[in-house]
Amino acid sequence: MIEELWAAGEMPFRDGLYRPDDTALEVDVPGPGAYHPDAGRPIPFRLGGPLDVARAIEEDGVNEVDPWFESPLPDGSGWLTGGGGGMGNIGHLARLDTDRSLRWVLPLFHSNPFLGVRHEGTVAVFVNDWNNLLRLDLAVIG
Repeated sequence: MIEELWAAGEMPFRDGLYRPDDTALEVDVPGPGAYHPDAGRPIPFRLGGPLDVARAIEEDGVNEVDPWFESPLPDGSGWLTGGGGGMGNIGHLARLDTDRSLRWVLPLFHSNPFLGVRHEGTVAVFVNDWNNLLRLDLAVIG
């Protein structure tokens, strides 16, 4: 399901870390009041337990993927991409392999669109359109 959605320019309409094998993890990201409007503050982020992909799609549907940037990984192992999702409060991030196949997609419905990324070793630091930062350790997430 996830690969088909990605190929169609869509993603699940529920926060989560989704993989092309249709496994997923819950993601806890507080709403905008937790970090807006203080530009430069980190966006709180926590991975949770397993998420039922089919149920998430059935209950919440899907949303468009609106890419705003693509950046190669420093080690040459693939790409990071990100952007929005059709509405101003939605952001998404994705990791692609060297052949640009999807490794994971992370829709976040209270993050705002992501504009770019910088790298600090294995940590990717993404910035959204309010200049807030989301740090993801790619060695942990994959």
